[in-house]
Amino acid sequence: MSSWIDKKIEKLSSIGGYTKPELISDSVKLDSNENYVIPKQFQNDILSIARKNSDIREYPLGRIDELIKMISKFVKIPVSMIGVGNGSDQILDLILLHFASKKTKILTSKPTFGFFEERCKLYSIPLIAIPFSDDMKLDIAEFKKNSKSADILYLDSPNNPTGFTFTKPQLQKLIKSFSGLVIIDEAYGEFANYSLASMTKSCDNLIVVRTLSKSFGLAGLRLGYFVANKKFTETFMNVLQYPYPLSTITIESGIMALQKTDLMYNAAELIKSERKRITDSLKKFDAFDVFDSQANFILFDAHGSYKRVYSALAEQGISIRKLGKIGNHLGCLRVTVGTKEMNSKFLLAIRDLLG
Repeated sequence: MSSWIDKKIEKLSSIGGYTKPELISDSVKLDSNENYVIPKQFQNDILSIARKNSDIREYPLGRIDELIKMISKFVKIPVSMIGVGNGSDQILDLILLHFASKKTKILTSKPTFGFFEERCKLYSIPLIAIPFSDDMKLDIAEFKKNSKSADILYLDSPNNPTGFTFTKPQLQKLIKSFSGLVIIDEAYGEFANYSLASMTKSCDNLIVVRTLSKSFGLAGLRLGYFVANKKFTETFMNVLQYPYPLSTITIESGIMALQKTDLMYNAAELIKSERKRITDSLKKFDAFDVFDSQANFILFDAHGSYKRVYSALAEQGISIRKLGKIGNHLGCLRVTVGTKEMNSKFLLAIRDLLG
């Protein structure tokens, strides 16, 4: 192999890459923010109809237009302002690839969505990262102060892994004051109090990225979308995007899922209710610092015992995410809000461990 190839591979491998959670068989899976409140039967039904409507010998011509019409109806945004991708990850990746460079400065939070951070490392894009406070909140004044030296603003709202969101007026004011490109990642938006999708109608520099992975429980189908001005959307879909970014089964399943929005909204409300139950329960233990969340997960600091808590839960077949150090908090763990039964098993295990 040529020396330049070896050097390139060595340089790329040193970056690391996005760390996926460990797969533990037959566990209560509360480590990846998946939506188990959406019933399995829902998936079976839409996949069954999707198979009947599909001929996978053919390329998926035309049906993406129908999917975009359904998304348009769902978010109440014109079809011309909506694009799709192979998960929101792929959309973010393409935006970074074509709109950022080594000379581009991106203003974001620390931490933020891990995939986005790793992609910026891959492309050598510098980050201006504003750290969270000890109570896992962001200072809007710090963002405004640093916005003058940034070209792109990226915020996941709610933030992953903290679950934090600015108030809607705060975030709207920040976006309006920013002259560069603004990317708001609303992967967990259906579990929060607001969306900024409609703001794209009046802000040409704003892109709101969303997904069906969390809200509709379709993480395995990899179906993301974005809302942006017409010119950006047209260029993204016709020039930047792959000719066939979504499989036929994904397209047809997405169309069917978007016909069942009531089911999704009911699931989201249950998750919000369960989120409060878990948060309130964890706050009763002095061993934890628990942070309020607007997403379908909760971050808490178990301090010096976080590895013991993580291992003890794993021994009982319960998987959560071990994060470790975030700012001044050294023992952070993140738990997904699952079904009532899953959440009760988690809380019972915590009670037995600490009670």
